[in-house]
Amino acid sequence: MTASTTTPAHNLDAPALALIDTCARASLELLQDNLTPHGILAASRTEAAVARRYTRIFGRDAAICVMAMCGTGVPALEQGAVASLDALASQQAANGQIPKYVDPEGQDADFWYLGCIDATLWWLIAVDHVRRHGNVEATHWQAEVERAIHWLLAQEHQHFRLLQQNEASDWADIMPRSGYVLYTNALWFDVKRRFALEHAEETRHHFNHLFNPFQRDLPEYHRARLLRHYARRGRRDPGLYLSFVNLAVVGDEGDVFGNVLAIQSGLADAAMAQRIVQTIEAANASQPYPVRVVLHPLSQQHELWRAYMGRHQQNIVHQYHNGGIWPFVGGFWVMALARLGLHAQAWTELARLAQANAQDDWRFTEWFHGRTLAPMGMAGQSWNAAAFLLARRELLGDGVAW
Repeated sequence: MTASTTTPAHNLDAPALALIDTCARASLELLQDNLTPHGILAASRTEAAVARRYTRIFGRDAAICVMAMCGTGVPALEQGAVASLDALASQQAANGQIPKYVDPEGQDADFWYLGCIDATLWWLIAVDHVRRHGNVEATHWQAEVERAIHWLLAQEHQHFRLLQQNEASDWADIMPRSGYVLYTNALWFDVKRRFALEHAEETRHHFNHLFNPFQRDLPEYHRARLLRHYARRGRRDPGLYLSFVNLAVVGDEGDVFGNVLAIQSGLADAAMAQRIVQTIEAANASQPYPVRVVLHPLSQQHELWRAYMGRHQQNIVHQYHNGGIWPFVGGFWVMALARLGLHAQAWTELARLAQANAQDDWRFTEWFHGRTLAPMGMAGQSWNAAAFLLARRELLGDGVAW
């Protein structure tokens, strides 16, 4: 993590380069500050964070942090990566599901209302990363891995080879995505690739037909053709993958994270990846900070609006998962740009991401209002620091980021 940014980031001026380096140091410090003997907490310990249970080890948050901590060369962080995965594995359900979060003392495990599907996916991705790049055996967590994969396979459609899920059961847990969800299945393909699971190419094929129903290629499977018909009816091609596809409804609000992960996991071909980037750019989704997670937020008049979205006025238009700016997702946006060889643009976005984390004296804000830019949510977000470090590592070629 000590390599200079000056050579590969030649398109940036000296202040921007200095800010990136400062953000890298602040990110490492935050991860160390938020580390417990049992793993990494989602956010810094404050009265508000304790009340909202952010002082837990979250499956998705911790997995992203684990990938950043592994490879830093900082002994506490390297050990914390393993401890985080251990803590989640220790509270794994008998059916194989990894909890949404666990208490760092091992006293509590939560599985969300409708079942948190992505914690298991992220845990598996992080396990593979640490096996490859950390200090554990290649078979470490083997029994837990097998149970986790078995649980996921039980939710896979036996022809589409895509996971099916309940509404509001992934990271965007107060958004009405259900059925076949883009974000979840981008992670599922990545899990299949990492663990050499069967039917990965069928997953890729149906992913691209189901979530991009506007292409000319007509699916062979008759049920896929019906879903395609309903998904296309009355809609224009949004230039992105749909956020979800169900029998009666689909999501065309513009899910940035799901589309970015489709690039990152290798599901989007060169043409589709280029369209995704162009669509996100055209919406100015990364200005002034990367990145707004929905391009077209759902209003209370929208057919997909749910009463739970308005609870505490949290997920209204341009807020939270419904169009807020999430810096940790900005880190994945930078990595996707780097994967596509758009390095100059990626460095510019990384500098913007450093600016976001630096707001309010390095608050590492959970999210910002998508229009007013007001800092919202908890301070000291671990995955903000982790995603920044992963993005910087990707651009520097300083170890394996993803």
